[in-house]
Amino acid sequence: MPSAPRTAPQQYLGRFGIFSHELRSEDPALQEQRRRAAAALEELGFGAIWLGGNSGVHHAAALGGSTERIALATGILNIWHEDANIVARQRAEMEEAHPGRFLLGLGASHAQLAQNYQRPYSTMVGYLDTLDNAAIPVPTDRRILAALGPKMLRLARDRAAGAHPAMVTPEYIKQAREVLGDGPLLAPVATVVLESDPVRARAIARDFLDLYLRLPNYTANFERLGFTDEDFTGGGSDRLVDSLVAWGTDDAISDRLTEFHTAGADHLALQLITAGGGETPPLTQWRHLADLTGVTAKSA
Repeated sequence: MPSAPRTAPQQYLGRFGIFSHELRSEDPALQEQRRRAAAALEELGFGAIWLGGNSGVHHAAALGGSTERIALATGILNIWHEDANIVARQRAEMEEAHPGRFLLGLGASHAQLAQNYQRPYSTMVGYLDTLDNAAIPVPTDRRILAALGPKMLRLARDRAAGAHPAMVTPEYIKQAREVLGDGPLLAPVATVVLESDPVRARAIARDFLDLYLRLPNYTANFERLGFTDEDFTGGGSDRLVDSLVAWGTDDAISDRLTEFHTAGADHLALQLITAGGGETPPLTQWRHLADLTGVTAKSA
C-alpha cells in the first residue's frame, strides 16, 4: 500500500483530540473495549487519540483496525525504553497498514522514572539521528517531541513536527510559540475536570497533580512561569491548580480551552481526569467533551 501524501499535522489532527492512558492498556480482557472506545472517539469527531503513559507504536497499531480516519499518536514513547531502530521499523509498518494516520510522540521522561537517565537532550538528539538513518527513516513531520524547556523546544522546531508539552498554561503556550515560530505544530495536553464545585474539582485535580509536583522537570517549568515553592505544597495552591486544570461550568471550561488556542496552540490533547470509580474508559464524559468543544457538530 503506498504512503499517503504528506499533510501538515495541524490539518489531520484537527483542533481537539483525546489523551488517554486507558486506551494503551495491554490487558487482554480489555482489548475489545479499547477498540470500541477508539471507534466511538472517531465517531464523535475528535481528530486524534493520544496514547498516554509510556506508549509504543504497538499500542497505536492495536487501535488502527477499529478506526478509519482518526490520527493515532504516542504521548509519549519513552526514548530510554525502546530502541530507535526497532521503533523506526514499527513506524514504517504502521504507515504501511494505516497511511498518514500515525504521529510518533517522543519524550525523555524523568530521572525519577527512567533507568540510566543522563544527558536527556543529547540522548534525544542521538535518538533522532538514528530515526533519520534507519532503513526506512521516520520523517520529521511524522514525529513530535514532549518538549518543555527552551532548548528542547528548539530541537522540536528544528527536527520534528513540533512540540507536545504537558502540564502547561496558556502563558506557557505564548512563550513556546515564540520559540517555535509560526510553522511548527504546538499540541499541548490540556487537563480537564468536568466538575463545577470548586472544592470537589480542586480535590480531584490535586490527587492527579501529586506525581507532577514531585518531578523536577515540571516544577522547574512552573518556576519559569512565576510559581514558587509555596505553590507546590499541600497538593498545589489554588493558583497553580486553576492554572493547570480546566474545571467549572461548560462555558468556563470552553473559555479556558479557547485561551490555549488564542495563545498559539494548534491542537489540544484533552486529558480528562475524574474522581475514580466511574466508567472506564469514560465514554460518557468524552461525549460531554465532544459537545463542549463542538467537535461533534463539526463532524455531523
